[in-house]
Amino acid sequence: MAISYNDASLLLKATMSENADTSTPRAHPMYFIPWFRRWPSSPLRDIAYTALWNLLMALFFTALNMLLAKPGASLVAHFWASFVISNAIGFLIHFGLVAVEWASNGWPSRSTGWRRSLYYMSMLTACILIGMSLGNAVLRGVHPLVYLQGGAVAQFLPFALFLSLFVFGVLLTLERRMRAEALAARQREQIAEGAAQLAQAQLRALQAQIEPHFLYNTLANVVSMIEPQPQQAKHMLLRLIDFLRSSLAASRAEHATLGSEFDLAAAYLDVLKMRMGARLSYRIQIDDALRDQPIAPMLLQPLIENAVIHGLEPKLEGGEIVLTALLDHELLCVQIQDSGVGIAAGGLVSKKVGGGVGMANLRERLFSLYGPQARVQLSENSSCGITAKLWLPVGVNH
Repeated sequence: MAISYNDASLLLKATMSENADTSTPRAHPMYFIPWFRRWPSSPLRDIAYTALWNLLMALFFTALNMLLAKPGASLVAHFWASFVISNAIGFLIHFGLVAVEWASNGWPSRSTGWRRSLYYMSMLTACILIGMSLGNAVLRGVHPLVYLQGGAVAQFLPFALFLSLFVFGVLLTLERRMRAEALAARQREQIAEGAAQLAQAQLRALQAQIEPHFLYNTLANVVSMIEPQPQQAKHMLLRLIDFLRSSLAASRAEHATLGSEFDLAAAYLDVLKMRMGARLSYRIQIDDALRDQPIAPMLLQPLIENAVIHGLEPKLEGGEIVLTALLDHELLCVQIQDSGVGIAAGGLVSKKVGGGVGMANLRERLFSLYGPQARVQLSENSSCGITAKLWLPVGVNH
């Protein structure tokens, strides 16, 4: 005999408080098979699930009856009897719960405690008794009231109570499992969101540490150039204003584009070029189609500063920095290449390619923002200097 529900949560909320979380997905006995959870609840879907559940229960009771029956019992007869009674009970519970919920304006969903548990157990027992009576009446061709008399009810009642408790326990277990899964999923989302927020805070803290040092040095250079080179001082001051304006906008924005980050890098390198003169040259190569690609703010700045501070400044004759961007399959690859002293001579990462605290922090921020697809790699050039490559998922906005 089969028991099925249109909305198992109506039954299981009997054990929950008024403040219980109702965001758990609607349950059905078929949800014990994860494959059946992929479709959202709907009246037609729930009816189909109930019919399938009834069929499974009919097959189970058929097998049980065949084991207990005398030799020579007909398989078809046992299946037909189990199928009729299972469907009678299952659809009575299915439509009974829906009807009471509708007629009472959702009272079962709002009730709590022992009243609610008593309601559902009474509903289950009544539907099972009536379903067994209807099923047997159809099979034997008699009036259903024959099986609703005192003797017949007393005969069916123990089994009905047992089946009610069994189904209640099954669905309660399912509801608790789904609730635990939903809670775990929410916790994972909160952890991921917290990690992303921490990464954003780390980026902005890094920017706050960098800007004062860069600003003081640049202003000192401007002051020293005002009398001997007023035009150059003016140009440096204008580019410094451009850099600060772009940097301030980036610090306040949650999202940026590759084009805006490259413009920020150009303003930064322009100011440094005024300070370093012929010791610094740079090129920026980016396809216009890539300028609108989303990227987290201030991801490129630490790599560019490393190229200048640890690559070009220690080198007497300076060198060149080349920024490029391209699509590498499903990833956006941003490359910062310099012709400086290199990793070993510059001590950028303690003479270890890809190591160092700075790179470790950047990798942590990348993982928090983009997951395992994002990565950064340092490699020494064959001639001189290093190349930093940053891979990011295409189209991901943070």
